[in-house]
Amino acid sequence: MAAALALSERGRGRTSANPNVGCVIVKQGIVIGRGWTQPGGRPHAEEMALIAAGPSAKGADIFVTMEPCAHESSRGPTCSNAIIDAKPNRVIVATLDADERTRRRGIDRLGEAGIPVSVGIREPEARRTMAGFLCRVEKQRPFVTLKLAMSLDGCIAMADGTSQWITGDRARAHAHLERARSDAILVGAGTATTDRPGLDVRLDGLTDRSPQPVVLGDDPDKPDHWLQIDAPSAIAGLDNINWLLVEGGAKTAASFLQADLVDRLLLYRAPIVIGGGLSGIADIGLAGLGDAHGHWRRTDRRDLGQDVLEIYDRAA
Repeated sequence: MAAALALSERGRGRTSANPNVGCVIVKQGIVIGRGWTQPGGRPHAEEMALIAAGPSAKGADIFVTMEPCAHESSRGPTCSNAIIDAKPNRVIVATLDADERTRRRGIDRLGEAGIPVSVGIREPEARRTMAGFLCRVEKQRPFVTLKLAMSLDGCIAMADGTSQWITGDRARAHAHLERARSDAILVGAGTATTDRPGLDVRLDGLTDRSPQPVVLGDDPDKPDHWLQIDAPSAIAGLDNINWLLVEGGAKTAASFLQADLVDRLLLYRAPIVIGGGLSGIADIGLAGLGDAHGHWRRTDRRDLGQDVLEIYDRAA
């Protein structure tokens, strides 16, 4: 299942509105097929893996990060039917589908066909890996990551607004990788009009994975291909967006935090002290210091050259 989860990461930010599923087919200890959901959502991971395995899938074990689909679609075959036709030994599923059209119907269909099914193997990891799709289905909005690059004293720019560059090359490269793993990227109108950022991916081999730019607020000069929303809550209306990366600025960060719409924090810290610079986050309306505690838990920390990245997930 760990291999299937790793494969699912390959599709992150490219499969909306479908989930980024991974699938591995194993027979006698040998991987004979593997797949992950392709750009645009088709083919599904199971279809790719079954095609790779061919007739050898008969009697094999199929590991898949999400319950095989059971609803009919004009875009491709129903995965549960395709698995039944392949006659595997068993199917191991990490998590049930959140889509009510399929939830439990896929595994029930496999069971009715006499194929043993196990569910819940490494489910927490699977839910993190496919959090974009699950958030969109369960909360009717994209999964939101807020990214901040700041000094040790929490500044994102000098007092005059100068911000290039606070962090070093490795931290900026990692931030571009996060862009490549997102369906859309959002900045506030102030950042958009002042900096006119490209919001694209500038990593060799990944330039075709630039996310859809979105601006929060009034920006009459935005490029034609940019989307525009008037409030954080309007992200619910962004079609086919599972993963949303929010990049700036301080008021935009505060507005998403105040609306309780941030699921993940990426904090890139450079070993510099600015003093008197611009704060990374504006006032979020806390009534007292006690209200600030208990909302976040650190899930990762890594060195990126001289900079440090800390990743925080919602505590609940």
